Amino acid sequence: MRTATYELLAASPEHAVAVTIAFVSGLIVACALIWAVRVGMRVMDKDTHHPGPEEQPHLPDGGPVHETRERREPDDVPVVTGDGKRLLPHELHHASTRTGKDQEPRRWSPGSSGSFGGGGLGRT
Repeated sequence: MRTATYELLAASPEHAVAVTIAFVSGLIVACALIWAVRVGMRVMDKDTHHPGPEEQPHLPDGGPVHETRERREPDDVPVVTGDGKRLLPHELHHASTRTGKDQEPRRWSPGSSGSFGGGGLGRT
């Protein structure tokens, strides 16, 4: 029993030194990270141009711009060109610019929508 007690006491100073070294190492790493962040912030403040009040975005002279909603007519996409070759996606033109004839928004009607193909209310 005496040998176990003496071994614990003998290991105690080594353990204390290891803990102290780990704590001091962690403190050094934390201080180094804080220093690096401060240096980085100083460098960013010197390098970056901060816009002045006159360079900030402002409202147009006519006031705020409002959203315009309209329904568009889709263009027909030709599957085959005149020489018999398929039309590839990169050869398509941009979206249609034609305004649709019917500008009424589509409304939901009961029984016409649902999951998996709009099967209605699901009643049998």
